[in-house]
Amino acid sequence: MQPPTPRVDPRLPGYLLEPLTGGWSGETFLASPSPGARGGERLVVRFFADARHAPDAARTQAALLDRVRAVLPVPAVRAVHDGDGELPGALVTELLPGERGDLVLARLVAEAREDGRRDTALGALGAGLGHVAGTLAATPMRRTGLFAGPDLRIEPFDLRLPDWVDDHAPRLIAGGWSDGEVAALRKVAERAAVDLEAAAPCLVHSDLNPKNVLVDPATLQVTGVLDWEFAHAGHPATDLGNLLRFDREQTYTEGVLDGWSAAVGAGGSDRRRAVHLARSADLVALVELAARAETNPVVRQARAHLRAIARTGDVRAAP
Repeated sequence: MQPPTPRVDPRLPGYLLEPLTGGWSGETFLASPSPGARGGERLVVRFFADARHAPDAARTQAALLDRVRAVLPVPAVRAVHDGDGELPGALVTELLPGERGDLVLARLVAEAREDGRRDTALGALGAGLGHVAGTLAATPMRRTGLFAGPDLRIEPFDLRLPDWVDDHAPRLIAGGWSDGEVAALRKVAERAAVDLEAAAPCLVHSDLNPKNVLVDPATLQVTGVLDWEFAHAGHPATDLGNLLRFDREQTYTEGVLDGWSAAVGAGGSDRRRAVHLARSADLVALVELAARAETNPVVRQARAHLRAIARTGDVRAAP
C-alpha cells in the first residue's frame, strides 16, 4: 500500500499535512514544517468539510476547547479558519504529548499477567479515563441540547430512546435484523428511557473512548482529551457508557469506575446503578452505529453488542 500523499493548505504556508491514524473520517491531519523550513512546531489540523458541519463549526470547536480547558487537558488553539466555498473550515491546535489511549490499553491487555503489575496498570489507566468522564458529569449545563455557534448557545433537542429505535429500524432491518429483533430492542429502549429520566444535564463529550484520549505511556496520566465534535449538553452517564462500551477487562472497568466515582462525588457511590445507567445511555450511540451503511471495526462491534442486548433484553449484555 502506498503511503498517504501529504496535503498542502495555503492557510498553513510552510507545512505539509499527513492524515493522522486512529479514525475513519479522514478529517484530522498532522501538520509538519516542510523540509528546509526554519523553526515551526508540529500542529494538528481538523477540517470541517462534511455537509453535517455548520459554516462556523471550527470556531464553535475552538470556543468549546477554551471553555473546557479549565477542567481538562485539551490542546491550545493556534488558528481558526472558516470555510470560504473553496477551502473547508479548519481548526489548528497544538500537538499534545502522549500516546493514544486505545493503543496503551491494547498493549496492557496483551501483556502477560505477572506479579500484578499488569492489573495495577490497567486500573490506573481506567481511573484516569474514568476521572475525565466524571469531571464532565459534574459540569452542569442549563438544559439538554446541542452547542450552536461560537457563543456555545444550546439548541434544545428531545431524544426519546424508543423513538430513536423506530427512526433507525428501517436501516437495521436492511442490515439483516428481523422485525422480532427490532421489537425486542424497542422494549429494552422503553425500559432504559424510564431509568434515564429526570437526570440533570451536564457537559458530554459524546465520543469519549480511549482512541480520543492521549496518555503518558510511562505514568498512564491523561495528557489530552481530543475530538469534541459531538460534544453537547446531555445525560451524565453518557460518557461513562462510552468508556465501558467494548472494554470489559475487569481491572480496567473497576479503574474507570474508581476515577468516575472520585470525580462525581457522593452521586457515584452506587456503582451497580451507575453501570446500568451508563449501558442504558449508551444505547443511543449503539443504535446509531449499528444502523450505519458503512462498516468499520467499531460499527461491527456495535452491531454485535446491540444484537446481544436485543436477544437477552439486558443492556449489560455482551456478545
